[in-house]
Amino acid sequence: MTQTTPRTSADPRRAVSLAGALVGLAMTLGACQHAADNSFAMVNAPADYRQRHPIAVTEADRSIVVFVGRSRGGLTAEQRAEVMGMAQDWIREGTGAVTIDVPADTPNARTAQESLREIQATFTAAGVPPRGILVRKYHPEDPRQMPAIRVNYPKMKAVAGPCGLWPEDLGPSIHNGSYIENKQYYNFGCANQRNLAAMIEDPTDLVQPRAETPAYTARRNIAFDKYRKGTSTATTYPEADRAKLSDTGK
Repeated sequence: MTQTTPRTSADPRRAVSLAGALVGLAMTLGACQHAADNSFAMVNAPADYRQRHPIAVTEADRSIVVFVGRSRGGLTAEQRAEVMGMAQDWIREGTGAVTIDVPADTPNARTAQESLREIQATFTAAGVPPRGILVRKYHPEDPRQMPAIRVNYPKMKAVAGPCGLWPEDLGPSIHNGSYIENKQYYNFGCANQRNLAAMIEDPTDLVQPRAETPAYTARRNIAFDKYRKGTSTATTYPEADRAKLSDTGK
């Protein structure tokens, strides 16, 4: 005969107490997690997104990779055009020497030397001085990958970010003071700054303006002469030219 123990009223109370303890622990851990996520929040962040996510001017490498086979050296037409374009860009934006890393003790080491000579000749033809080219040999670490010639040089580059940081909730929350105060969220404007940095051709334009180009003296002299005579300085166009402009798109 099996004897069962009757349940007492203490069991429900014990279950309720245990559930309450678990809820309290979860709320405590959640508060800790929220505090950790807000370690860089909008407390001291500038209100202007350009100051929260500034564009920095730094130096970075521009590089290309020239693949060389075992039996054929030199450069293909596409590789030659790519090397020539890089040489012309170095004259305009390079801030240091051109470094050429050539594989050594590899099956394509002999043909790589032939390609190296053509790369050097292409840079010289574009106006790069010989002292601006540094050649180094390297031993590939992974034998499974095809050894290639790596060409790079340093240049000025504009960078911004990182983006995608969300230290606070976007919606109404007691933990989100920025929402209550109608402030911008932290990540606002970061993508715009990052895209602007990627589109800038010369990062120095962010620091100082370029020099003015020479004035068009021929047109300036004509305008000054008309001004001294008291006549209109506006340019007049023949009626035939106006008709051409107005008929565009018909």
